Amino acid sequence: MFELGHLPRQAIAPLVVFSLLLSAPSSPVLAEGASASPLATHEPDALKKGIAAKAVDKVKEVAKSATDIFSRVPCRAPKGGAKAMGALPHVAGKLAFGEPVVIVAFGSSSTEGYGSTGPEFTYPNRLAAQLKRTYPDADITVLNRGKGGEDAPEMMARLQNEVINAKPDLVIWQVGTNAVLRNLDPAETATMIEDGIGRIQASGADLVLVDPQYSPAVNAKPESTSKMIALLNKVAALRHVGIFPRFEVMREWHEGQQMAFDSFVIADGLHMNDWGYACFAQLLGDNIIKSVGQIKYGVNVPANTQQAQKPL
Repeated sequence: MFELGHLPRQAIAPLVVFSLLLSAPSSPVLAEGASASPLATHEPDALKKGIAAKAVDKVKEVAKSATDIFSRVPCRAPKGGAKAMGALPHVAGKLAFGEPVVIVAFGSSSTEGYGSTGPEFTYPNRLAAQLKRTYPDADITVLNRGKGGEDAPEMMARLQNEVINAKPDLVIWQVGTNAVLRNLDPAETATMIEDGIGRIQASGADLVLVDPQYSPAVNAKPESTSKMIALLNKVAALRHVGIFPRFEVMREWHEGQQMAFDSFVIADGLHMNDWGYACFAQLLGDNIIKSVGQIKYGVNVPANTQQAQKPL
């Protein structure tokens, strides 16, 4: 049985039509005292079956698109490989000992999934599916804590209740885009982010920052964008946390792979479409898996970060 909550919006209407057709009574329901005409009592079964078959085909087509989204355009890593994201010792330790892992995706509308056609196409849900394929025996939960329109000031107000209280093993914090669009002071934003990083680290969670997206709306403010990305990298280095270079990854799609913006960004020139979210999640997931593998097996990781010990 299909669950409407897990289907793209364009699939729901035909599925509802199909359900109504299946549940329709074999004879028409008439008002009291009315009599049925011969035409009314003989519904054309062939037409009914034809509509139902089309509805089923539409549902199958939309469901299939969730699994073959890269069939037209593959998701490629940036040339030369993505920048190392850093170690994730807490997550690695949990996975090594078969303990449940909780990941919180914290951010604004691109975390919430604005621009996607359904919940399964948001980046947190795509990431969750990828991690569960890689670690089929692990108990992995990815919580979506994205809220459209926010940046550091609003996120800091809900950091405790919506992130830290969830007791995450990893926080993926997407931040900075709305600060650029709202002309917030980059230095003040960076100070708040550094404070938030300290609070997340004090909770014992691993942390990865995600910088702004490369898109027409963001690119219209090049100076602010450049400052924000530089400050995020500086804060990440000072606090020894990973950073996923979303801006550079998306720039590679456009400049390196010659993809038009409408291949990965919706008409508002800001938010990603299904393919954009899927490729972003895929590359982010690849980095997480690589980082976890390095910690678990001690490959190319400094001794002071090899902490695949049983968590306290």
